[in-house]
Amino acid sequence: MSNQAWLERSRAAVWHPCTQMKRHESLPIIPIASADGVWLTDFDGKRYLDGVSSWWVNLFGHSHPRIKQAIREQLDSLEHVMLAGFTHRPVVELSERLAALSGLGHAFYGSDGASATEIALKMSFHYWKNSGQPQKTRFVSLENSYHGETVGALAVTDVPIFSSTYADLLKPSLRAPSPDARQAAPGETAADVARRAAQSLGNLLAKRSHEIAAVIVEPLVQGAAGMAMYDPVYLTELRRLCDQYQVHLIADEIAVGFGRTGSFFACQQAGVAPDFLCLSKGITGGFLPLSCVLTRDDVYQAFYHDDVARGFLHSHSYTGNALACAAALAVLDIFEDENVLEANRILAEDFTRRMQPLRQRPDVRHFRQRGMIWAFDVETSRTDFALAYFSAMLKRGCLLRPIGKTVYFMPPYTLSGEEMQWLVDASLEALDEVQAGEARTGGDATALP
Repeated sequence: MSNQAWLERSRAAVWHPCTQMKRHESLPIIPIASADGVWLTDFDGKRYLDGVSSWWVNLFGHSHPRIKQAIREQLDSLEHVMLAGFTHRPVVELSERLAALSGLGHAFYGSDGASATEIALKMSFHYWKNSGQPQKTRFVSLENSYHGETVGALAVTDVPIFSSTYADLLKPSLRAPSPDARQAAPGETAADVARRAAQSLGNLLAKRSHEIAAVIVEPLVQGAAGMAMYDPVYLTELRRLCDQYQVHLIADEIAVGFGRTGSFFACQQAGVAPDFLCLSKGITGGFLPLSCVLTRDDVYQAFYHDDVARGFLHSHSYTGNALACAAALAVLDIFEDENVLEANRILAEDFTRRMQPLRQRPDVRHFRQRGMIWAFDVETSRTDFALAYFSAMLKRGCLLRPIGKTVYFMPPYTLSGEEMQWLVDASLEALDEVQAGEARTGGDATALP
């Protein structure tokens, strides 16, 4: 069947995520038939370079042989068993290895990033209840933060296009200033901005820590805020403040974990460990849905009791799925065997060098890079910039999804020099086209296409 046939069937049957479906009257859905490495191929044979790792999940390229083989081997013994009252080899081994890597204890599993956020929020809330401080029920999140789109996660998300419609369903969190380095005043460094933001958070905690259960942050990079990057000193100060005021620190490393920022976990760049660590996206290399929350042993012990109601009675049917855990173990093996972090450092230097023509454009602002994430803001009058740029890149065989007027790159770690150059050249051409074009009606600078 052709692209057009699958497109029509999809529009008739599938409600696509993060999408105003009416837009697909004019912007075609791309039906993908197969994928290999950094390339997606549609049913008409056209290829697209996956510059965003399929929403940041695909670390080592599509159809990676080691991950596929791990799943095949697991299929021969166990595909799934409920984790309530049962266990299995992959989930035990994965939990042990994640604990060793993070310095945290017991692992609790879900199926996606928003589930991990919900688990961490509920655990923190319930911990304080079990510990005789039931008044600690509030959460602090950063301005422009994003932690998922289930009800609890939306309450700590500060992206109005996602959260404002559901305001009446939410218990709003307290907001602290973002340490986004783009806010630097003349003469200020990124570290100055981070310390200023930490001081404001400290003032909030000094006044209200008696009612605050936890602070939740995206370490080093706030994704949906337009890849807002900040200095690690903020995390150092945050850890100190949470200790001082007896408030939990929840690190949402759903997008930034597994080497994406240059270290295995982003918090490691500040030399700190959170009380709760949320993981998902790249954990299985993009093969299967899985999320995990790791926490300290003293948190686990607060739930360990004869009273069933003091236990953490949260559950998902596919918690700790054996196939997903086998994929995650293969991902850890690849990191271990192939010295991925060092290889990424070399790759990132090369990609940053190739991006200099983009960086030097007069309409590019705040070019920034952290590990395997690159971003820049575009000075443009087009209110439909995100949609226009997305379309222009698809024409050139590349998948990039701008966030408002921010263009970002989050490619798989297996990108070759030739593929890097393809992506850079297409990005330059697309910017020229979009800046020279006319804005479409109904555009929205904040919405993803």
